[in-house]
Amino acid sequence: MAITCNEDLRLLAKKRAPRAIFDYVDRGSYDENTINKNRQDLQAMQLRQRVMIDVSKRSIESEMLGEKVSMPLAIAPTGLTGIMHGSGEILAAQAAEELGIPFTLSTMSICSIEQVKARTTKPFWFQLYVMRDRGFVRSLIERAKAAECSALMLTADLQIQGQRHRDIKNGLAVPPKLTVSNAIDIMTKPAWVWHMLTSPSKSFGNLTELQAANDGLTTLSKWIAGQFDPSLTWKDVEWIKSLWPGKLIIKGILDPEDAKHAVNSGADAIVVSNHGGRQLDYAPSSIEVLPSIVDTVGDQTEVYFDSGIRSGQDLLKGMALGARGGFIGKAFLYGLGANGKEGVKTAIELIRKELDVSMALTGINGLDEISKDILYKKP
Repeated sequence: MAITCNEDLRLLAKKRAPRAIFDYVDRGSYDENTINKNRQDLQAMQLRQRVMIDVSKRSIESEMLGEKVSMPLAIAPTGLTGIMHGSGEILAAQAAEELGIPFTLSTMSICSIEQVKARTTKPFWFQLYVMRDRGFVRSLIERAKAAECSALMLTADLQIQGQRHRDIKNGLAVPPKLTVSNAIDIMTKPAWVWHMLTSPSKSFGNLTELQAANDGLTTLSKWIAGQFDPSLTWKDVEWIKSLWPGKLIIKGILDPEDAKHAVNSGADAIVVSNHGGRQLDYAPSSIEVLPSIVDTVGDQTEVYFDSGIRSGQDLLKGMALGARGGFIGKAFLYGLGANGKEGVKTAIELIRKELDVSMALTGINGLDEISKDILYKKP
């Protein structure tokens, strides 16, 4: 099968991953209004075609948080990556490293910080969820420091988990359970089963120290759902910064007032994000609120965006509205489910080529030339 776009990877992943796991990756919360709006709003934006301009010296190299990158794109933290494909976090981190973009490991990863560190050669970023057990949070930060992670990403929009109907109906568990309803489906995915069996971890790798206090892995999964701390406030960022000496990113910003708080808290970067449409349904799309947030914070912090990026055109549109770059979640997960590490590399390369060609066709050579002028406005 010829892979020409991210949708091709999505369809291939749908065939190769069990339904419950594909639905976990693919869908959003409640009525799925926000997840759909993320795509609709990006697709509604049009680019301004320009011709007869010398675009022979194009470059998409950039910097993110002071790190040189081959393009202004990073892999977002996604929980349970390692059940889309065995060793998923390791494979995605290796793909990102080989192609010169940052990889962010989730607290809720299947492979642990240490397992990813052992299989990579360059620093990666670590995403932190603040749980009620602050001693455990402290230990996660210490482990990230020991692994020489070069940035810490605090996710601010998961104090309480939004309900995802598909996960409940599918009976999603970690690790996946073989039940009467899903047995046939799993049995028809022998490659997925093999990769899972040979993975170094099959549950939440960063939380193994807590398993002894819980009655089985399914109970652990339920325990985690109740551990996100609803009392989290901006005051807690000061505590986190006292423990973390490196760059701090705050992810989950959708409102200009919250963007101001993030800047005042000392964030080196913020990510305009609605959690991929997986938290508050009927929230605005990330691309819709991006301009107001960029206008609010100016150059006081680096602004990135996620939620809906599937192509280089999507990335270009966000940068035209002021973002310095973007993060991909579903886009790389589809590649992972379709073809492991090579699939992730394919997803990244598709975006790279689309960004490069789209820049050329809008008449620009460099990222510093991207502005609102490349967006088409009806006369």
